[in-house]
Amino acid sequence: MSLVTLHRPHRNDPTAQPAPDTTDSTRTESAPEHSSTFAALRVRNYRLFFGGQVVSNTGTWMQRIAQDWLVLELTNSPLAVGITTALQFLPMLLFGLWGGLLADRYPKRRLLMITQSVMGALAVLLAALTLAGSVQVWQVYLIALGLGLATVVDNPARQTFVNEMVPKSLVRNAVGLNSGNFQLARMLGPAVAGVLISAVGIGWAFALNALSFVAVLGALAAMRTRELQRMPLAPRGPGQLREGLRYVRRTPALLWPIVLVFFVGTFGYNFAIILSAYTKDVFDAGADVYGLLNTVMAAGSVAGALVAARRTSATLSVLFLSAAGVGVGLIVLGLTPWFIPFAGLLVVVGFISVTFNTLGNSSVQLASSPELRGRVMSLYMLVFMGGTPLGSLVVGWITEAWGAPTALVVSGGVCVVAAGVAAFLAARSAGISIRLNLHLGPIRRLAGSHRIGH
Repeated sequence: MSLVTLHRPHRNDPTAQPAPDTTDSTRTESAPEHSSTFAALRVRNYRLFFGGQVVSNTGTWMQRIAQDWLVLELTNSPLAVGITTALQFLPMLLFGLWGGLLADRYPKRRLLMITQSVMGALAVLLAALTLAGSVQVWQVYLIALGLGLATVVDNPARQTFVNEMVPKSLVRNAVGLNSGNFQLARMLGPAVAGVLISAVGIGWAFALNALSFVAVLGALAAMRTRELQRMPLAPRGPGQLREGLRYVRRTPALLWPIVLVFFVGTFGYNFAIILSAYTKDVFDAGADVYGLLNTVMAAGSVAGALVAARRTSATLSVLFLSAAGVGVGLIVLGLTPWFIPFAGLLVVVGFISVTFNTLGNSSVQLASSPELRGRVMSLYMLVFMGGTPLGSLVVGWITEAWGAPTALVVSGGVCVVAAGVAAFLAARSAGISIRLNLHLGPIRRLAGSHRIGH
């Protein structure tokens, strides 16, 4: 029987090099292994926030679909649709770290009131222009850019606000529920948008999204501020962005999840490109089957988020295994030419990929110093959101040159290799040796050893 173990050198070993303990320190709290799936919803402030986000996220997905359809109607150009998307995500790539710094300096609830108000006003403007029949594509471009600029601050503030609404023992649970909330909206929003566009027109989809911001702002206003967890704010000072980058570089519990998120985000989360080509070329099917496969994968993602919400602790090794699991799932998908097994595997891949993202997000938040958490999370989101568009070019080229099955296998292989290399380097930096035990019979753990996934 084989078993991989991680063995830390004995304290009296003169050859042992001092290094940070990433294996033990990454278990960020001593809570039980699992909690109730909806435990964080017992906290009134988080319950209000969650309810507002259900409405708002659904509206956001509605606007994304309606916005793309509007631009396509105005220009009949897929390139124009791509420009709109690029304008909405470009500010995060250029100014994301500054948004994290603002989230560290100012109260998160106040920032969210401002950013959500701005985003709601932009939705009102787009709805008014569209319903009046006077909308032009340059106006949509500017509104998309404005939404992107608001997101620069909104994203890190919203991500880190979880730590103020719930106690530390429930942070992982709340992050998992947020992820499930987002995935559920990803299923509902496009469906509702499609019905509205067909029944009453694009403008009403924008109008309904504008109305959804009332739920978020109302939830934030109704919170009991005295029940929020007090977090230290970062004072003004020189070199604060560099300070955040140095902090991540010297903290293995932050560095390795962010490295993994880059590779998995770049090569593992570009399903839209590969899945559309796979549907067309392998299954010889159309948009209805493509939509069905996306829905199946989203269902797996919701389940993964809810299961991840039950975890109250995790180690880096769990994160490495889930990243490798995403890669293995992609490889198996690429080798599966039959529709029903492929759809079943998509559920599994959706489950594992969201588990990885949820554990990575919560692990980084819990391992971050409160006054640096905004900058750390902005770097996390910058790497995630920046890697995905970069990977879309590479994955798109591979798909066009060698086909969708090859693109899935290559993408999965990169994720597996990245997880393996990151695990090796993390173990090495922590002064842990990796041993392979090939003996049969009962397995005895060495003193100081830690099985991967423990």
